[in-house]
Amino acid sequence: MTPDAVLSVAIDFALVLLSVALLMTVLRIVRGPTLPDRVLGLDMLVAIAIGFIAVIAIKTGFSLYIDIAIALGLVGFLATVAFARFVLARGLAPEQAAEGASAKGSPKRGKAVQAPRRKRRGTR
Repeated sequence: MTPDAVLSVAIDFALVLLSVALLMTVLRIVRGPTLPDRVLGLDMLVAIAIGFIAVIAIKTGFSLYIDIAIALGLVGFLATVAFARFVLARGLAPEQAAEGASAKGSPKRGKAVQAPRRKRRGTR
C-alpha cells in the first residue's frame, strides 16, 4: 500500500470513530440523569469537534483548521469552568439532595465554609 492509501484509510476510520463517539455523547447529554453528566457530555462534544477539525485539517492539508481547533479548545475550557462554577453555586442536584437530607450534620457538597471578612480601614 502507498502512504496516501494508508492515510486515506486512517482518515476514514477516524471519521467513523468520531461519528460514533458523537452519537454516544449526544445520547449521554439527552439521557444524562444529572446536570454534571450533561456538562461532561458537552465538554466531550467540544473534544470530538476538535478531533473532527484535526482530521479534516489532515485530509485537506489546510493548516488554518489547526488554529481553529486550538481556539475551540480554549473556548471549550472556559465553558467547562463556567459550567463547573454554576454547578457549585447551585449546590446539590435534586436527586442527590434527598440522599444528603438523610445524612444530617454533614456539610453540603459545593458549599465552602467561609471565614468572616475583615473590614477595610481605608481605601487607596
